[in-house]
Parts: sequence; structure tokens; C-alpha cells
Amino acid sequence: MDILIRARRHDRAPRLGNGDERVTNPSSVWCAWGRPAMVALALAAAACGPVTEPPKSPAATGEWREFEGSWNAAGSRRTIPLGADRRGSIIDLRGSMLLAGPGRPGVGFRSEVIALVDSATGLVGRGVWTDERGDQVFSELTGEGTAAQNHIAGTILGGTGRYAGATGTYEFSWRFVLEAEDGSIQGSAVGLKGRVRPGQPTAGGARP
Repeated sequence: MDILIRARRHDRAPRLGNGDERVTNPSSVWCAWGRPAMVALALAAAACGPVTEPPKSPAATGEWREFEGSWNAAGSRRTIPLGADRRGSIIDLRGSMLLAGPGRPGVGFRSEVIALVDSATGLVGRGVWTDERGDQVFSELTGEGTAAQNHIAGTILGGTGRYAGATGTYEFSWRFVLEAEDGSIQGSAVGLKGRVRPGQPTAGGARP
């Protein structure tokens, strides 16, 4: 009789679910319910946490950026007469250019310009800006090119390195501070300002 009572007590183990499965070890209850519950809590915490924004990309390459600055240069000028009141000149200028403003393409450049000037028709030239890395900006220049009307406009044609594919415009008036008889000249740009739209930087750009 005593053996039968013990057998019946042992048979009354806790049941789980619909009563068909017996649980004889408490750790099996944790394995059945604890781990799935912890996984569910972890997923819920992740869903309720702060959303991480993807990193913002740099400014779009199609955005226009404005700049202004100063340019001082010296060089030479060779002149030939084209009649009583007309002259033709070839100008070679080299100097330093400093740009300001949040949209400037760079801070400092070594600038070079070669231009053909006709006192009757104006100026046509080409310019190159070179920064401290050796990257360059190419541009063409047009303007009146006379003492009375010397407004000059520049068109950016692209460049090398980080200026590859860049486009833009700039303008200034040129003021001579030295015009020697041997052809030596020196001057500075007045009211230099413009805007540029960067292209896709590459290791090098095609020269015009």
C-alpha cells in the first residue's frame, strides 16, 4: 500500500499546455518559455529605441556657391600700333589670388593669365588658378579691356583634381598700378566676385 501511494504522488507532476505533456524539471519550463520571452523583449526594445539616421551626404555637386576675393599680379605687356588711335597688346600676368566666402572653391591660388587686348574690340584671354595641392581651375576671359571700360568677365571651364567638371562665372575690373616703358606692368582686380558649381572630383581632369 505504501508503495502504491508513493507511485501515485510521483504521477501527479505539474502539467504544461493542454495537459498532455508532463513537466518533471523546472529548467525545462525556462527552456520552453523563458528564452522566447527574452527574445521577444529584445525585439520590442529595439523597435522602440531611437531610429538611427543614415549619414548625410556632402553638398550636392549641382549646388551653386558664391565667392569673392582679391587678385594681385605682375607681368609684361607687348604692344603694337594698329593705327592712330588703336593698339594691340599681348599681356602675361602672374600673381596670387585669395578667395573668401563659404562657397569659395579654395582659399589661395597662384593665378596666371595670358590675354590678347585690342583697344577697339576688347580683351580675350585664358586663365589658370593653381592651389596648394597642384589642382587647377581653367577659365576664359572676355571684356572691354580699355582704360575707360575695363570690366572683365570670366567663365570657368573645369579643372583638375577636385575642380574637375566645375563650371561657373566671375567678374572684376582691372586697375593698373604700374605701366613701365619696358613693358613691365602690375595691377590688381577690383570687385572680384563670382559663383561656381563643383563637378565630380577625380584624380585629374581634362585640360581644355
